[in-house]
Amino acid sequence: MVIWKNKLYPLVAIISGLFIVVFGLVIAKRMLACSIFLGAIYIYLMLFGCFKECLKVLPLFIIVSGIFFGIFYLATNTLDSGWAMANRLGAVFIAVIPGMATSPVRMTRALSTVKTPRCITLGMLIAMSFIPLLSSEIKRVKEAMKTRGAGNILNPKILYRAFLIPLVMRLVNISDTLALSVETRGFTLSKAPYTIYKKENLAVSDLIFILGLLGLAVGVLFI
Repeated sequence: MVIWKNKLYPLVAIISGLFIVVFGLVIAKRMLACSIFLGAIYIYLMLFGCFKECLKVLPLFIIVSGIFFGIFYLATNTLDSGWAMANRLGAVFIAVIPGMATSPVRMTRALSTVKTPRCITLGMLIAMSFIPLLSSEIKRVKEAMKTRGAGNILNPKILYRAFLIPLVMRLVNISDTLALSVETRGFTLSKAPYTIYKKENLAVSDLIFILGLLGLAVGVLFI
């Protein structure tokens, strides 16, 4: 169930992510309180339109936190150290969910609306677009390897010649295309005037989300 159909305001998503990771790391050693906080935030984000992103993060968090929990438990022979480490990882994984739910276009619009320097806007646009682009290119290279019968990717020679080199070459070509595309669309780093066709503005749901987030943080301090 989703309370609000509208996605979070991009800057609210970024600031809330920073707050979650910092607050989670600070109270990580208060095992029960931190776990309750992270669990509540996870559900809270699902209710505010981040349902798919929450499901994507969950399996990776379970695997990584399970590995580190086991390592710290074996090293110290206590549950507390492993639990605290799982809380820290949980804070990091949950903190990236709001950013994952924000599209690069909406983030660019929001930054442009508040007159952010163009170098920062362009950097955020490229950074947020890079991971999905890298993932798609990796899949394409792997499909090309299967088509040509290149062999097992775990073989160092095959990994280098049939996977890494084609991947790097594709990324170089994409970077050149991206540079031309940015220049063609008049995206300049100088202080040139520009207009925003569709502005991103704060909504009531964003204010409610912020108040709820702060309320959860204050609440767990009394546990």
